[in-house]
Amino acid sequence: MGSAPGPSTPSAAELARYLEQRGELSKPWMLQMLRLTKLKEAKDTMDPCEYVARLAEAHADLMRLGEFWKGREQEVFSGRYTPPSLVEPLPGSPDDR
Repeated sequence: MGSAPGPSTPSAAELARYLEQRGELSKPWMLQMLRLTKLKEAKDTMDPCEYVARLAEAHADLMRLGEFWKGREQEVFSGRYTPPSLVEPLPGSPDDR
């Protein structure tokens, strides 16, 4: 039985295009989602031991992100970005302290 993506699951290529269009390829949790999607697509062509090893690596990398979402729950879990109420100047700018 294959693990082909269902009709509501985007392919890795579609997901990459979407993330690129939204400018979210720099977000580590989005890169992990893309990584897992690509791994899922390749599962049927991989040796089971290699698949499990690569899945374990992806899990370890995800756990190293830690609680990156703290204070960013709206952005991470719902896709709604809310800018902070206090806007800090860019480092090195004339307004930087």
